[in-house]
Amino acid sequence: MRISKVYTRKGDTGKTRLAGGQDVWKDSLRVEAYGTVDELNSIMGIVRAFYKDCPVPAQASLNVEAVLRWIQNKLFDLGAILATAPGQTLKNRPCILPSHIERLEAIIDECQTELTPLKEFILPGGGKVPAFLHQARTVCRRAERICVTLLREEAIEGDLVKFLNRLSDALFVLARWVAKAQGEPEFLWEREVAPADQQGLEQTNDL
Repeated sequence: MRISKVYTRKGDTGKTRLAGGQDVWKDSLRVEAYGTVDELNSIMGIVRAFYKDCPVPAQASLNVEAVLRWIQNKLFDLGAILATAPGQTLKNRPCILPSHIERLEAIIDECQTELTPLKEFILPGGGKVPAFLHQARTVCRRAERICVTLLREEAIEGDLVKFLNRLSDALFVLARWVAKAQGEPEFLWEREVAPADQQGLEQTNDL
Protein backbone atom coordinates (compact mmCIF):
# COMPACT_ATOMS: atom_id res chain seq x y z
CA MET A 1 0.00 0.00 0.00
CA ARG A 2 1.42 3.39 -1.04
CA ILE A 3 0.18 6.65 0.48
CA SER A 4 1.26 9.43 -1.87
CA LYS A 5 -1.09 12.17 -0.68
CA VAL A 6 -2.21 12.89 2.88
CA TYR A 7 -5.26 15.02 2.13
CA THR A 8 -7.89 14.23 -0.52
CA ARG A 9 -10.74 16.60 0.49
CA LYS A 10 -13.14 13.65 0.16
CA GLY A 11 -13.90 13.80 3.89
CA ASP A 12 -14.83 17.48 3.93
CA THR A 13 -18.53 16.62 3.76
CA GLY A 14 -18.40 14.56 6.98
CA LYS A 15 -18.19 11.19 5.27
CA THR A 16 -15.37 8.70 4.83
CA ARG A 17 -14.94 5.59 2.74
CA LEU A 18 -14.50 2.09 4.11
CA ALA A 19 -12.17 -0.42 2.52
CA GLY A 20 -14.33 -1.80 -0.26
CA GLY A 21 -15.75 1.57 -1.28
CA GLN A 22 -18.76 2.06 1.00
CA ASP A 23 -19.34 5.68 2.05
CA VAL A 24 -20.28 6.16 5.71
CA TRP A 25 -20.66 9.10 8.07
CA LYS A 26 -17.56 9.81 10.14
CA ASP A 27 -19.56 9.49 13.34
CA SER A 28 -20.91 6.05 12.41
CA LEU A 29 -20.44 3.27 14.93
CA ARG A 30 -17.97 1.40 12.72
CA VAL A 31 -15.78 4.48 12.29
CA GLU A 32 -16.00 5.10 16.05
CA ALA A 33 -14.84 1.52 16.61
CA TYR A 34 -11.72 1.63 14.44
CA GLY A 35 -11.04 5.21 15.51
CA THR A 36 -10.93 4.10 19.14
CA VAL A 37 -8.63 1.22 18.22
CA ASP A 38 -6.38 3.79 16.54
CA GLU A 39 -6.45 5.89 19.72
CA LEU A 40 -5.39 2.82 21.69
CA ASN A 41 -2.58 2.14 19.23
CA SER A 42 -1.34 5.71 19.67
CA ILE A 43 -1.17 5.24 23.44
CA MET A 44 0.79 2.04 22.90
CA GLY A 45 3.23 4.12 20.86
CA ILE A 46 3.67 6.43 23.87
CA VAL A 47 4.27 3.37 26.06
CA ARG A 48 7.01 2.14 23.71
CA ALA A 49 8.62 5.59 23.56
CA PHE A 50 8.83 5.81 27.35
CA TYR A 51 9.85 2.17 27.70
CA LYS A 52 13.11 2.91 25.85
CA ASP A 53 14.29 4.74 28.96
CA CYS A 54 12.67 2.30 31.36
CA PRO A 55 15.12 0.91 33.97
CA VAL A 56 13.96 -2.70 33.55
CA PRO A 57 16.81 -5.22 34.03
CA ALA A 58 18.23 -6.50 30.75
CA GLN A 59 17.88 -10.08 31.99
CA ALA A 60 14.14 -9.66 32.61
CA SER A 61 12.11 -12.75 31.75
CA LEU A 62 9.74 -10.89 29.40
CA ASN A 63 10.76 -9.04 26.23
CA VAL A 64 8.29 -6.20 26.74
CA GLU A 65 9.43 -4.22 23.69
CA ALA A 66 8.69 -7.19 21.43
CA VAL A 67 5.31 -7.69 23.10
CA LEU A 68 4.37 -4.02 22.70
CA ARG A 69 5.41 -4.00 19.04
CA TRP A 70 3.35 -7.14 18.37
CA ILE A 71 0.32 -5.61 20.09
CA GLN A 72 0.61 -2.47 17.96
CA ASN A 73 0.74 -4.56 14.79
CA LYS A 74 -2.30 -6.57 15.83
CA LEU A 75 -4.20 -3.36 16.65
CA PHE A 76 -3.44 -2.14 13.14
CA ASP A 77 -4.80 -5.46 11.83
CA LEU A 78 -7.90 -5.14 13.97
CA GLY A 79 -8.50 -1.56 12.84
CA ALA A 80 -8.13 -2.56 9.18
CA ILE A 81 -10.70 -5.31 9.63
CA LEU A 82 -13.15 -2.90 11.27
CA ALA A 83 -12.53 -0.39 8.46
CA THR A 84 -13.56 -2.94 5.83
CA ALA A 85 -17.14 -2.79 4.61
CA PRO A 86 -19.25 -5.78 5.76
CA GLY A 87 -19.24 -8.64 3.27
CA GLN A 88 -16.09 -7.42 1.49
CA THR A 89 -13.25 -9.85 0.94
CA LEU A 90 -10.08 -7.98 0.04
CA LYS A 91 -6.67 -9.25 -1.05
CA ASN A 92 -4.06 -9.46 1.72
CA ARG A 93 -6.71 -8.75 4.34
CA PRO A 94 -5.25 -8.96 7.87
CA CYS A 95 -6.72 -11.30 10.44
CA ILE A 96 -7.31 -11.85 14.14
CA LEU A 97 -7.11 -15.56 14.94
CA PRO A 98 -7.66 -17.70 18.05
CA SER A 99 -3.88 -18.17 18.16
CA HIS A 100 -3.47 -14.42 18.70
CA ILE A 101 -5.83 -14.58 21.68
CA GLU A 102 -3.87 -17.54 23.00
CA ARG A 103 -0.65 -15.53 22.72
CA LEU A 104 -2.19 -12.79 24.88
CA GLU A 105 -3.17 -15.44 27.42
CA ALA A 106 0.41 -16.77 27.41
CA ILE A 107 1.71 -13.23 28.06
CA ILE A 108 -0.73 -12.87 30.95
CA ASP A 109 0.26 -16.22 32.43
CA GLU A 110 3.98 -15.44 32.15
CA CYS A 111 3.55 -12.10 33.92
CA GLN A 112 1.35 -13.60 36.61
CA THR A 113 4.01 -16.10 37.65
CA GLU A 114 6.12 -13.17 38.94
CA LEU A 115 3.30 -11.12 40.50
CA THR A 116 1.75 -11.49 43.92
CA PRO A 117 -2.03 -12.02 43.99
CA LEU A 118 -4.04 -8.85 44.56
CA LYS A 119 -6.06 -8.55 47.75
CA GLU A 120 -7.63 -5.27 46.66
CA PHE A 121 -8.00 -3.13 43.53
CA ILE A 122 -4.95 -1.03 42.72
CA LEU A 123 -4.86 2.63 41.76
CA PRO A 124 -3.61 3.22 38.19
CA GLY A 125 -0.01 4.43 38.27
CA GLY A 126 3.34 2.89 39.15
CA GLY A 127 5.60 5.06 37.04
CA LYS A 128 5.19 6.55 33.56
CA VAL A 129 5.08 3.29 31.58
CA PRO A 130 2.66 1.46 33.90
CA ALA A 131 0.47 4.58 34.10
CA PHE A 132 0.18 4.75 30.31
CA LEU A 133 -0.48 0.99 30.20
CA HIS A 134 -3.38 1.53 32.60
CA GLN A 135 -4.68 4.31 30.34
CA ALA A 136 -4.35 1.96 27.37
CA ARG A 137 -6.31 -0.64 29.31
CA THR A 138 -9.25 1.73 29.81
CA VAL A 139 -9.26 2.81 26.16
CA CYS A 140 -9.13 -0.88 25.21
CA ARG A 141 -12.25 -1.48 27.29
CA ARG A 142 -13.97 1.42 25.52
CA ALA A 143 -13.02 -0.05 22.14
CA GLU A 144 -14.42 -3.38 23.29
CA ARG A 145 -17.72 -1.80 24.37
CA ILE A 146 -18.09 -0.03 21.03
CA CYS A 147 -17.35 -3.25 19.15
CA VAL A 148 -19.95 -5.09 21.22
CA THR A 149 -22.53 -2.45 20.26
CA LEU A 150 -21.43 -2.75 16.61
CA LEU A 151 -21.67 -6.54 16.84
CA ARG A 152 -25.35 -6.21 17.79
CA GLU A 153 -26.05 -4.09 14.71
CA GLU A 154 -23.72 -5.40 12.01
CA ALA A 155 -21.69 -8.47 11.20
CA ILE A 156 -18.17 -8.34 12.62
CA GLU A 157 -15.80 -11.15 13.45
CA GLY A 158 -16.37 -12.49 16.94
CA ASP A 159 -12.65 -12.90 17.59
CA LEU A 160 -12.22 -9.12 17.48
CA VAL A 161 -14.21 -8.70 20.68
CA LYS A 162 -12.41 -11.63 22.28
CA PHE A 163 -9.04 -10.14 21.36
CA LEU A 164 -9.88 -6.76 22.88
CA ASN A 165 -11.25 -8.41 26.00
CA ARG A 166 -8.06 -10.41 26.51
CA LEU A 167 -5.86 -7.48 25.52
CA SER A 168 -7.30 -5.35 28.32
CA ASP A 169 -6.36 -8.05 30.82
CA ALA A 170 -2.88 -8.29 29.29
CA LEU A 171 -2.34 -4.54 29.57
CA PHE A 172 -3.33 -4.68 33.24
CA VAL A 173 -0.82 -7.38 34.13
CA LEU A 174 1.85 -5.76 31.95
CA ALA A 175 1.38 -2.54 33.93
CA ARG A 176 1.88 -4.47 37.16
CA TRP A 177 4.85 -6.42 35.78
CA VAL A 178 6.68 -3.31 34.55
CA ALA A 179 5.98 -1.50 37.83
CA LYS A 180 7.52 -4.39 39.74
CA ALA A 181 10.52 -4.56 37.38
CA GLN A 182 11.04 -0.82 37.89
CA GLY A 183 10.74 -1.16 41.65
CA GLU A 184 7.66 1.07 41.70
CA PRO A 185 5.20 0.55 44.57
CA GLU A 186 1.58 -0.43 43.99
CA PHE A 187 -1.00 1.64 45.80
CA LEU A 188 -4.13 -0.24 46.78
CA TRP A 189 -7.60 1.27 46.75
CA GLU A 190 -8.31 2.51 50.26
CA ARG A 191 -12.05 2.21 50.35
CA GLU A 192 -13.80 4.53 52.76
CA VAL A 193 -16.78 2.69 54.18
CA ALA A 194 -19.79 4.76 55.16
CA PRO A 195 -20.63 4.87 58.89
CA ALA A 196 -23.39 2.48 59.99
CA ASP A 197 -25.92 5.28 60.55
CA GLN A 198 -25.12 6.75 57.13
CA GLN A 199 -25.58 3.34 55.51
CA GLY A 200 -28.97 3.02 57.16
CA LEU A 201 -29.97 6.44 55.88
CA GLU A 202 -28.91 5.54 52.35
CA GLN A 203 -30.89 2.31 52.49
CA THR A 204 -33.98 4.20 53.72
CA ASN A 205 -33.69 6.68 50.87
CA ASP A 206 -33.60 3.83 48.39
CA LEU A 207 -36.98 2.51 49.50
